[in-house]
Amino acid sequence: MKSGSSLTQAYAKYRSILAATVVFSFFVNLLMFVGPMYMLQVYDRVLASRNETTLVMISIIALALLVSYGLLEFTRSRMLVRAGLQFDQVLASPLFSRVVRMQLANPASSGRNALSDADRVRDFITGQGVLSFFDAPWTPLFLVLCFAFHPWLGVVSTVGAVIIFALALLNEFMTRQSLQDANQAGAAASNFAGATLQNAEVIRAMGMVDQLLNRWLGKRDEMLAAQARASDRAGIVLACSKFVRMTLQVAILGVGAYLAMKQQISPGIMIAASIVMGRALAPVEQAVGQWKQFVAARQANGRLKKLFESLPDETDRTELPSPKGRVSVAGLTSALPGVKEPILKGVSFDIDPGEVLALVGPSGSGKSTLIRHLVGVARASVGKVSLDGTDLQHWDPKQLGHSLGYLSQDIRLFGGTVAENIARFQEDAEDREIVAAAKLAGAHDMISGLSNGYQTEVGDGGSQLSGGQRQRVGLARAIFRLPAVVVLDEPNSNLDSEGEAALAACLEQLKAMGRTVIVATHKANLLSLSDKTLILNAGSVQRFVPTKELLQPQPPKAAHPQTVSAVTSR
Repeated sequence: MKSGSSLTQAYAKYRSILAATVVFSFFVNLLMFVGPMYMLQVYDRVLASRNETTLVMISIIALALLVSYGLLEFTRSRMLVRAGLQFDQVLASPLFSRVVRMQLANPASSGRNALSDADRVRDFITGQGVLSFFDAPWTPLFLVLCFAFHPWLGVVSTVGAVIIFALALLNEFMTRQSLQDANQAGAAASNFAGATLQNAEVIRAMGMVDQLLNRWLGKRDEMLAAQARASDRAGIVLACSKFVRMTLQVAILGVGAYLAMKQQISPGIMIAASIVMGRALAPVEQAVGQWKQFVAARQANGRLKKLFESLPDETDRTELPSPKGRVSVAGLTSALPGVKEPILKGVSFDIDPGEVLALVGPSGSGKSTLIRHLVGVARASVGKVSLDGTDLQHWDPKQLGHSLGYLSQDIRLFGGTVAENIARFQEDAEDREIVAAAKLAGAHDMISGLSNGYQTEVGDGGSQLSGGQRQRVGLARAIFRLPAVVVLDEPNSNLDSEGEAALAACLEQLKAMGRTVIVATHKANLLSLSDKTLILNAGSVQRFVPTKELLQPQPPKAAHPQTVSAVTSR
């Protein structure tokens, strides 16, 4: 599938309705002649003849045409709204998928802003801003009519249109860089605030509110200063545009009055020309007023294109046989973007189905990074991770997700009920499956004691539960529907003695069921449940041995205390 194809398909879906909207725009603008033609007939025919029947008839005709105008305008607007909905339907899923992939590749990235960019583009292409651009091409038609009334009237209208168009270009030139700076500064301030507020408890407890507030205000001030510069310059252009607009109205009425006095045109033409010129200049003036939104939408579109080009659509994968749980790591080397020194250096090992692997090592040894590779959320610089002999990157992501259970060190639950979180928000999940997972994780009694049992709302991030409760619900989620491989990163970091006993019992049952379990730990009770132990040090494999050999008092006697006491973290 070609790079950027989802974004292209979204625009193609929009353009299919856009073509019909252009046709409606033609008739809408054609009906704009009703007002000036009606005034022309009233001044030149009705007032001259004083014929009431003529007035009634042309009024009825004008009213019928205006009703048609209103219906066409409503239909045009409704079509754009529907086009926006279809645009979003095509774009939303692949965009969200790319944002997830970008965050996985670089957690510090501003991928989340792409969701706002899509909203910004959709709002512009379905709102009044784009309608002014649809109407602008019909401006020459109104100017031709002004020339038909009289060349001088045409000259006045054309000069006005040129001046206002020049002001639009000047607005673009004066505000482009400032608006771009404002968007970048705004994104930086938003990302800083989001990351900071995730640690609100630490900020308040350690008296860091004022310091971080000042830093956020500094970033926000940069955005406001850039916005102020852009707004000031745009305000000058807009004021000039309004001045030119009003001056032109006076000019065309003055020229029209002079020509009427010279009997070169009728008073009706003078009034009609004023209305026609106003209609000719309206789209151009509206475009000037909408220019800021247009620039913002254009910049958002540029960022979306860059995102879709950098992350092509994922290749459709063939569904493979359900894995048995054999995990192989061959020559795995991994480094952070922009960092030369790798975190993992040539890590290799194999685990057979039904085995339990204990992963230990001191802080900074690369355990959590290795785990991210084992669950397929990180890409290797060199080497690969395989499940049943197939590289994880070659598995269908959905099938792989159903075959893996994962409990991260930083446990994150999602807004919803306990049952929904355990079921991974799968709509086809049955109650018996949810309860079975909770019982296997030793969390059923704890969940039953919550205010609303399995239907208890956990809050965003699981904020309504304690650390231990989140960990036990997270474990139940990891083992839901008994995946072939279960990966646990410090699963007992927040557990009390009862929770640790339930965790140990869970691991024993998973092993008895033939599930492969990988657990990062430094506690002896979990280490003793494992079949093999992998000791990492500075990103390299220091030892990979059967656990019973590691736990033997002799030889060497010092290996056990040193290993078991290692503190595990990234």
